[in-house]
Amino acid sequence: GFIFRAFHALPPMTSPDGTPVNAVYGFCTMLMKLREDTKPAHMAVIFDTKGKSFRNDFYADYKAHRPPPPDELIPQFDLVRDATRAFNVPSLEMRGYEADDLIATYTRQAREQGADVTIVSSDKDLMQLVGPGVVMMDAMKNKIIGPDEVMEKFGVGPDKVIDVQALAGDSSDNVPGVRGIGVKTAAQLINEYGDLDAVLARAEEIKQPKRRQSLIDEADEARLSRQLVTLMDDVPVTEDLSTFAVQPRTAETLLPFLVQQGFKSLL
Repeated sequence: GFIFRAFHALPPMTSPDGTPVNAVYGFCTMLMKLREDTKPAHMAVIFDTKGKSFRNDFYADYKAHRPPPPDELIPQFDLVRDATRAFNVPSLEMRGYEADDLIATYTRQAREQGADVTIVSSDKDLMQLVGPGVVMMDAMKNKIIGPDEVMEKFGVGPDKVIDVQALAGDSSDNVPGVRGIGVKTAAQLINEYGDLDAVLARAEEIKQPKRRQSLIDEADEARLSRQLVTLMDDVPVTEDLSTFAVQPRTAETLLPFLVQQGFKSLL
């Protein structure tokens, strides 16, 4: 998410060898600022992998119509991973899973150990993880996202976000949802009936004929959508949380990387 935002926010830049690096530069400045401002005890950067996730196994069209990234951004994905390592921060990804699933898994593990968690993202798909000891942080806007902000976005608390997303769907991820039901209507239904299963079980009671028919006809799509939007918090991760302890930056790894990219101001 941050790579795309940095890419679109900053003017084109190239390294001495001509590689586009504006997103890498934006990412490096964000990582430095984040570390200095928040002084975390533990920190890791989690990436999506290339290729499909387990969600494509049961819904082939998941994220299928997303356009490819701009040509100037493609070489920067690997460089951002290099940048993370150059700053001595763990860089994690796992084939078959999305970054969000790893974030959900490590969030659960950290909470079980009594740690407070800050998920640095503004992605609505992660809002289901907000709760006691867990907040999100939009680093671009320097805004903390807690239960109130989730309520503002979805009309329900974090524990019902999945139900609302299952009904409303998500065109950006190709999650079908139920035709004609947006976030506002979904929130009304969930607040009235309690959860997705109750809405579907009592669909016959809904007064608006069109809405009633859609819920009856597309109950399976709603259940599939719930499966797609639910983050997996038991990914068989291999890195232990203890390896995320913040390490000092070392000149030997960081300086050559910054020189190679031509980031004089960061140097």
